[in-house]
Amino acid sequence: MPKAEVPRSSTVVTDEEVRTLDAHWRAANYLAAGQIYLLANPLLTEPLTPEHIKPRLLGHWGTSLRLNLVYTHLNRVIGARGLDALCVWGPGHGGPSVLANSWLEGSYSDTYPDVSRDAAGMARLFRQFSFPGGVPSHVAPEVPGSIHEGGELGYSLAHAYGAAFRRTRHEQRTGGPAGRRAERSRTYPGQPMGPVPGPLDARSVGRLGGDRHDDARS
Repeated sequence: MPKAEVPRSSTVVTDEEVRTLDAHWRAANYLAAGQIYLLANPLLTEPLTPEHIKPRLLGHWGTSLRLNLVYTHLNRVIGARGLDALCVWGPGHGGPSVLANSWLEGSYSDTYPDVSRDAAGMARLFRQFSFPGGVPSHVAPEVPGSIHEGGELGYSLAHAYGAAFRRTRHEQRTGGPAGRRAERSRTYPGQPMGPVPGPLDARSVGRLGGDRHDDARS
């Protein structure tokens, strides 16, 4: 007796989606690790030497793995259901994760063309993280899609409450949603505002060979 066909639903994940989610998560994890540890040799095209490793390591690897997992699955849900979403990230020193996903999806390079989505851009992404003349080790306002200075849960909760209350007041005044839902049918966590780039091919990372402030804080 043939099996009954199950209707397609945004709550059902296909084998292809599982493969893509896994590829995205692994790519984001590699990008996060590279930002924490590497000054050079971003694609490991030569054996690692002490000169390739940053003298001071900032950014929490354990936090980044978990944020990448959340980010990856939020990406799918937001895209599948056409959600109008804004993510506020709280964990301290989780910057490598949000930067990795922002670069992976293209919104970071759109904002900072000098950090391009190729081997040279990856090298710059890695080197600038928590490095003099680079970017902070936490989620900062200059990260595309960020509205806050992340690093502690309390700060993030305050920003999240403020964003929710502001949206509620706007809807009460206008009688409709505040977001541009029709224009953002593929909205994703790292770029809740403005135009959305084309669909992500996470496997492209495997084929890859400003005035951002100085941050050497712990």
